[in-house]
Amino acid sequence: MQQRRVGGSGLQVSRLGLGTMTWGRDTDEHEARESLIAFAEAGGTLVDTAAGYTDGESEALLGRLVGDVVARDEIVLATKAGVSRRSGERVVNTSRGHLLASLDASLRRLGVDHVDLWQVHTWSSASPLEETLAALDRAVSSGRTSYVGISNYTGWQTARAATWQQAVPGRTPLVSTQVEYSLLNRSVEREVLPAAVATGLGLFPWSPLGRGVLTGKYRGGTPVDSRGASPTFAGFVGAYLEESSARVVEAVARAAEGLGWTPLEVALVWVRDRPGVTAPIVGARTAAQLRGSLGLEEKSLPTELVRALDDVSQRSA
Repeated sequence: MQQRRVGGSGLQVSRLGLGTMTWGRDTDEHEARESLIAFAEAGGTLVDTAAGYTDGESEALLGRLVGDVVARDEIVLATKAGVSRRSGERVVNTSRGHLLASLDASLRRLGVDHVDLWQVHTWSSASPLEETLAALDRAVSSGRTSYVGISNYTGWQTARAATWQQAVPGRTPLVSTQVEYSLLNRSVEREVLPAAVATGLGLFPWSPLGRGVLTGKYRGGTPVDSRGASPTFAGFVGAYLEESSARVVEAVARAAEGLGWTPLEVALVWVRDRPGVTAPIVGARTAAQLRGSLGLEEKSLPTELVRALDDVSQRSA
């Protein structure tokens, strides 16, 4: 798999990342193991998790596999901090003390002494930005991470954070931002993507398959074994099961039929090859689902199809 530099940094990752949000809940250890094996065999290196995924079990499960399934130095290990759940409620805390304590807990669960990329999971106005970013400086200077980034920041938040880190020598520059981006949600193109490009950040799209809707699996209804039928993800997926999204899904399906591809392949190649994108993060519940995303290395969309998909998805831009 082709490797790409992350923004203006020296960090290199595979141009497709493996997401682990469902590990420890919908994805058991057997499926996680098979997924990691398939990903590594395809040349994938970027593996992304977070302290807030399944209350830390995603990190713990990944930690049990690193060194067993794949050597530590053969992957780029990325995690996030700042979001957790207490009694089922989402809690955001980006204070310096909380972030560094969360990083230490992540390292214990992962069974490593450092991660390659540590990201602030989301913006919070409850903590001063300079305090949040000071935690990133400390994480790098103490050797707990090699690079730092952000996630789910708006355009002005991205520009402010990146510029703050670049303003004074000695601060650790941000190298990446992770945001939702797909044919069903192109809103990042208005401000986030230009801000990332202008400040030298690589961009990792999450949910590049439109929360699974772009695979076409929901065209005839909601399958009982899908995320859309899960109490945890029904609302998350349901946001894209409306008429305007259906038109995009049908266009993707027609393009796939004409190329002899799957709709998944069309949607994923489209976002992978967008200007400014480093690597889409693909999260599959099973290894079989993941393998459908791993045969894209030699594929690229014809220019006329890219234009057609751009036109039909313009409402999501």
